[in-house]
Amino acid sequence: MLNNEITERFKIKHPIIQAPMAGGVTTSELVAEVSNNGGLGMIGAGYMTPIQIRKQIRELKNLISNPFGINLFVPKEIDVTLDNIKVANQLLDRIREKVHLPQKDNNIEIPAFNNMYETFMEQIKVVIEENVPICSFTFGIPPEKVISELKKSDIILMGTATTVREAVENEKAGMDIVIVQGSEAGGHRGSFSNTNNEGLVGSISLIPQVVDNISIPVVAAGGIMDGRGLMAAICLGAKGVQMGTAFLTCMESGAHKVHKDAVINATEEDTVLTRSFSGKLARAITNNFIMSIENNEQLLPDFPVQNKLTQDIRKAAATNSDKEFMSLWSGQSPRLAKQQTVKMLINNIMSQAETIKTNM
Repeated sequence: MLNNEITERFKIKHPIIQAPMAGGVTTSELVAEVSNNGGLGMIGAGYMTPIQIRKQIRELKNLISNPFGINLFVPKEIDVTLDNIKVANQLLDRIREKVHLPQKDNNIEIPAFNNMYETFMEQIKVVIEENVPICSFTFGIPPEKVISELKKSDIILMGTATTVREAVENEKAGMDIVIVQGSEAGGHRGSFSNTNNEGLVGSISLIPQVVDNISIPVVAAGGIMDGRGLMAAICLGAKGVQMGTAFLTCMESGAHKVHKDAVINATEEDTVLTRSFSGKLARAITNNFIMSIENNEQLLPDFPVQNKLTQDIRKAAATNSDKEFMSLWSGQSPRLAKQQTVKMLINNIMSQAETIKTNM
């Protein structure tokens, strides 16, 4: 059922991709269970070192025989000054006091683009050497030489787009598939051509417009939690779906229990778009951290500098199970989230989709 060019290309049973949530959510157990149950499991490797990536890839090879993929962040030039960091730390020190942390030194080393790019290239090297069959990208499109090297190794490439223009750019660059992220999506926005993040287009508007303007397959992302969302995406022209929040609350997910509970107990009115945690626009369940920063977000340094500045706060909050100062990423459909196994989730999605298809 629902076999198409996505399932055939990925060699998977169902057109369901588990979103590559970076930061520890995509444990080997989660990725393996998704792939073992007919979907495509994805490693969220954006924050991982090349050594960590190689280790997890090899773990997965021992857990599954089905395909899995990996996601990387495309680095970009950073426009941040020490004054930006000083202002941000002054704001954050008020929060550090609340979680019993010392004030932070302003002498943080601003990451050089050259170093970030070198790390990115080392990550790419590992992906090629370990024969990972599928690689997706967020926050931009890799350079032409990277795309060429990956294609020489027969690796299927997926780009991320939040507008028709970004989708067209992905196709022109040589991506095989485009993940179209609607504004409902949890976590970071995949925007790269729109620095001010305007034009927050919802999935129901964005998907068919992208489908009409590119020829490569589209995967829908943003607010999709069940068989109804899958079938809606298919009807709009997508060939599959990428789901994050639905998998985040699964038993096998590496998300903190407080994070999972927060999503399950949230409503559609509880999520907001914020730059407070990382310097990049992302959707999360609102809490004291977000509210204390929201009026000064324009003063914060860009990603990944702000992400580094808030790391101590987020870590302390997680250690203390304090949801008021954690980054509680969530899409706009938290009422549909459940605590269940990956197998139960995928079976329920496909059962519901089958019923819908039968009754159409």
